[in-house]
Amino acid sequence: MSTHPFDHAIALQPLGGDRFAGATSPAYANMVGPFGGVSAATLLNAVMQHPQRLGDPVALTVNFAAAVADGAFEVVARPVRTNRSTQHWVVELHQGGEVASTATVVTAVERETWAVQDHAMPDVPAPEAVPRPARRAMVEWVSRYDMRFIEGELPTEWDGSGSSSRTQVWIRDAQPRALDACSIASMADGFFPRVWLRRATMVPVGTVSMTVYFHAGAAEMASTGTGWLLGQAQAQVFRHGFADQQAQLWNEAGQLLATTHQIVYYKS
Repeated sequence: MSTHPFDHAIALQPLGGDRFAGATSPAYANMVGPFGGVSAATLLNAVMQHPQRLGDPVALTVNFAAAVADGAFEVVARPVRTNRSTQHWVVELHQGGEVASTATVVTAVERETWAVQDHAMPDVPAPEAVPRPARRAMVEWVSRYDMRFIEGELPTEWDGSGSSSRTQVWIRDAQPRALDACSIASMADGFFPRVWLRRATMVPVGTVSMTVYFHAGAAEMASTGTGWLLGQAQAQVFRHGFADQQAQLWNEAGQLLATTHQIVYYKS
């Protein structure tokens, strides 16, 4: 079994049928409960481990119904429809007799087809040319990643002077680990709340729902290995206590591996 902290955090033990047992990891602790990205990866991992799985992930949507408490939980992953080349899943995380998170997953058998990438990777400095952040990580999960901010790091002064919600950052596991669908799902949530950047004001926030679309097949995963991903994230609107976030993840070769969207609650 892998000793990598990420694999430990998303580990699940089969309980029979569609049920799996898991537990939160202090290595990925957030301000309240675990980092949402590792929770999303855990829900996806239940599908990845399921003996009835067909193909690899194409889409993952996670709805965070309640904060996950530190400790044990149970995940139920059910295939609700299997077609010739696609499969649809419903996943739930149960804790304390209640549902804390729900997810839907679509998997598909990879096929060779016509392909083109219209969204090119931005022209940015190489990761080795971007310094590490000088500040200590605010929460534990951030220390699990090596992040090199090109723009859009957290404000140094929380004075309401923010003017942009865009972040560009090179990211990879701090302890090297080969890329897979679960680690992509986690890194897709590896951006700080857009409202903190746009306002330079630290207000209470929480992700309500996030979706990840996977564009990487086996070849792209293998070629990326333990290398860097370039993440770019930006909000489009802040209104009525909710803000969106759209983001992309490219590997160093410029291949777009995943796109992701979120809706985030914030308190004024």
